Amino acid sequence: MTLPRDYRGQTCALARSMEIVGERWTLLILRDAFYGVRRFGEFAAHLGVPRAVLADRLGTLTEAGVLERRPETGTGRREVYGLTPKGVALWPAVRALTAWGEEFHPAVGGPRRVFLHAGDEAPLDPDGRCTDCGTAVPVADVVVAPGPGLAPAAPDDDPVTAALTRPHRLLRPLLRPPLRTPLPAPLPAASPGRPTRGPQR
Repeated sequence: MTLPRDYRGQTCALARSMEIVGERWTLLILRDAFYGVRRFGEFAAHLGVPRAVLADRLGTLTEAGVLERRPETGTGRREVYGLTPKGVALWPAVRALTAWGEEFHPAVGGPRRVFLHAGDEAPLDPDGRCTDCGTAVPVADVVVAPGPGLAPAAPDDDPVTAALTRPHRLLRPLLRPPLRTPLPAPLPAASPGRPTRGPQR
C-alpha cells in the first residue's frame, strides 16, 4: 500500500514542514545544495539516487519555494538549482541533524566533514557558534572541510566528492560550469569586384 504524501490529521507546524522535507533523500539533497551543488547530474552522481526520485524531490522543493531553477551564468543551461531565502533558513535544522548524528551515531574514524568559521577557521559547536570567538556563524560564513574520517581521494570519485576533499565555503557553487570555447570571429567579406588578398606574413 502506497503511503500518502501528507500527514493526514496532523496540523502542527512540524507536520507541515515534514510534508516538504521529510521524504527520503530530501535532506541529503538540501545538504548538497548548501555545499554548492547546483546541477541535476551533480546531485545524481554524488547521492546515487535514482534519477526519477531525484527529479521528484527537486520538483517538490522547487514548488515549495525552497529551491529555485535559474539559468547557469555563461552557459544558458536551465537545470541549475539554488537555495532561496526560504531554503537557506533550513540551515540550522540541517546543521543540528548533522551534529546529532555525529554525537549519537558517529562514523568510525570520526566525522567525514567538519564545519568551520571562515573568519578564524575554528570549528563550530553543535549550536553553530564558533568555538574560538563565540560568534553565531551565519551560513554564508561557514566552511565545510575534510574531517578525520574522510577516506583518501580515489580516482573514481564523482566530481562533488572530489571537490569536497578541499575546504569550501557554503552556498558558493562547488563546481564551475565547463568553459565554452568561443567561435573564431568570421573573416570580413571581400568587397565586390576586388580580389581577396591572401594572408599577410
